Amino acid sequence: MAICRKLHVYMFQPPGFQDSTNPKSVCLLQKSLYGLKQAPRAWYQRFATYILSISFVSSKCDPSLFIYRRGQDMAYILLYVDDIVLATSSDSLRNRIISLLRSEFAMTDLGPLSYFLGISVQRTSKHMFLSQRKYAEEFLARANMSSCNHSATPVDTKAKLSASSGPPMKDPTLYRKLAGALQYLTFTRPDISYAVQQICLFMHDPREHHFHALKRILRYLKGTLDYSMHYSSTPVTSLISYTDADWGGCPDTRRSTLGYCVFLGDNLISWSSKRQATLSRSSAEAEYRGVANVVAESCWLCNLLLELHCPLAQATMVFCDNVSVVYMSHNPVQHQRTKHVEMDIHFVREKVALGHVRVLHVPSVLECNHKQRNF
Repeated sequence: MAICRKLHVYMFQPPGFQDSTNPKSVCLLQKSLYGLKQAPRAWYQRFATYILSISFVSSKCDPSLFIYRRGQDMAYILLYVDDIVLATSSDSLRNRIISLLRSEFAMTDLGPLSYFLGISVQRTSKHMFLSQRKYAEEFLARANMSSCNHSATPVDTKAKLSASSGPPMKDPTLYRKLAGALQYLTFTRPDISYAVQQICLFMHDPREHHFHALKRILRYLKGTLDYSMHYSSTPVTSLISYTDADWGGCPDTRRSTLGYCVFLGDNLISWSSKRQATLSRSSAEAEYRGVANVVAESCWLCNLLLELHCPLAQATMVFCDNVSVVYMSHNPVQHQRTKHVEMDIHFVREKVALGHVRVLHVPSVLECNHKQRNF
């Protein structure tokens, strides 16, 4: 696995600012790609045109992913502006692809993947660990909380945050900066996803009580800097998903918050915590909307794995702790009380009927134990 980076960007002289003595000269840009409005799109089109010409195929699930397959040779290229991750099935194939890229672009091979977009990667023969420790330490230093006391949990489970909790913050910009930085940290820290989602609900009008909740997350991070995502090379045959929702948990709008996590074998690959866009009239409705969300995510993951030439042999299993949801996902009979969730019901039921998804019941205690064991 290797990372390549584009070094220089040139542009034609803009109209009205052309050098009369050197009209055909080009400009070497001093500003990075991230600061130019159209440069990332132009660079993507330039790169994609070439990479498709050397037998790569663009993924339909993720436009930044390119896939190569010829017999037993497999290669994946993941592009993020001017940073590239290259994974191949053999060293000879990797060297050949890097040679082709160097012949077309000015690039540097940074060797085995160790650091990418703020995420540290540590690998062994059978395991891989993803960590954002350095990012978290810099974040704590920026918040002046490098020496703060630890907190055992990232969120207070006894009380829900309200939009009118406490007086307004004197510096709401600080709150928004810290909350935005925490969102990026959830890429490798699913244990803070719910807590971060809760504080992000109040970025438009942060209060002192909300800021206390944010600092509690920082204190929790201080005591868990060594946490990382663990991935192992195990045989994979199906996706296993867990979903849950709190009915009317928001004290202001009474909307429910749903959450799910998806495992590929023993590896956690997708998770989310989100407040529902509409009001749920029953706990079964809130739970069913959560099931519909995780089924949609599972369908996307199945399509992605199919493009990666790693199709799943078994149906996706979705576990929830609401028996009514399990019955509704299998029962073809419509009832008057379920008309308000009919779209989600038809979507999930169709996947169940096709054999792509199985919705099963699991007690809440067993669900929590499984999540904690795999983190």
